Amino acid sequence: MTGAKFSPFSVVKHAILWIAVAMILFPPSILVLNAFKSKTEFSQTSVFKLPASFLNFDNFGTVMTRAHLDRAYLNTLTIIVVAVIGNVLLGTMVAYILGRFDFKLKKTVMGAYIAVSFVPTITTQVATFTVVHNLHLYNTIWASIVLHLGTSVLQLFIYLQFLHNIPRELDEAAMMEGASLFRIYRTIIFPLLTPATATIVIIKTIDIYNDMFIPYLYMPAQKLAVVSTSLMNFSSERSTEWELMSAAILMIMVPIVVIYLFFQRYVFAGIVNGAVK
Repeated sequence: MTGAKFSPFSVVKHAILWIAVAMILFPPSILVLNAFKSKTEFSQTSVFKLPASFLNFDNFGTVMTRAHLDRAYLNTLTIIVVAVIGNVLLGTMVAYILGRFDFKLKKTVMGAYIAVSFVPTITTQVATFTVVHNLHLYNTIWASIVLHLGTSVLQLFIYLQFLHNIPRELDEAAMMEGASLFRIYRTIIFPLLTPATATIVIIKTIDIYNDMFIPYLYMPAQKLAVVSTSLMNFSSERSTEWELMSAAILMIMVPIVVIYLFFQRYVFAGIVNGAVK
């Protein structure tokens, strides 16, 4: 059996990959090390040093109590469920209209979706805040839900690629049987878009779960805190309780990492299949 041959390019490639892996794992490792340290231990030891015991769960209990993480998880889950359902319904309907019908402003609508994707979100916040305030949604959970309902250009393209693979003959056969356009959408188009919908649901769920900007700006009330804004309970202008912050970040990070690891194949499959169909 001949020995493995390594070219200079292969060595460099593997070295870069290992460096990338180390850079990705380094921050979570620091969180794990410091989440189990007491305040005294954290202040007197290096952040790279192992904790005295990995069975010290006091920080996690403090985080649950002070940050009201149970309520934060409930608020986050409510926003995700309502916003994702609404987002999927609106996205599939828009894709159905743009993918199946020809009308005067079709190219204009498509162009608007693409153009908006190039506009930095921060530049539109004054206008967005005014709209939210005038709709009396400010400081309510509906502010985040409504702002996450919009269909992104990525979502639209994924749906359109899958829709183009659905034969129009199915629509025509249903019309000959007397089915309305909405019934065609409900019984044919929507079910056949399930693979794309699974991809969108996962992407949107992660996006909402990680979002801090919208809840912080539009839902400042403590009772409306979500998992991302609950971290502010451990930081002030003068100091940060890093041992508690580490525990809080770890508790918030683990669920979404587990979800991503279990469902990442659906995300990649949905995007790749939509791109080649």
